[in-house]
Amino acid sequence: MDETRIGRILFRAWRRGFREADLILGPFADSHVRSFTEAEFVAFEALLNQEDHDVYNWINGKTEPPAEFDTPILERLRIFQRALPVASGDISGS
Repeated sequence: MDETRIGRILFRAWRRGFREADLILGPFADSHVRSFTEAEFVAFEALLNQEDHDVYNWINGKTEPPAEFDTPILERLRIFQRALPVASGDISGS
């Protein structure tokens, strides 16, 4: 995988402008982006091109995503988000 492309995606995942989205997308990208297939990379890039609040609401299940964004990557993000310490109410991170 192209390290420049990976670096660009990591930057975009961590610096969304909406902190709640940063705290899900950034750690997810850190953990998974280097193992993405090309199709997963494209799907993740497509999500990063969407509005922060929309993506955040799709991950949290507050709104349904359009069909083109209801992908395995979005499902992986949902699972990842549920496993985060703050998702279970542990705001201390421990």
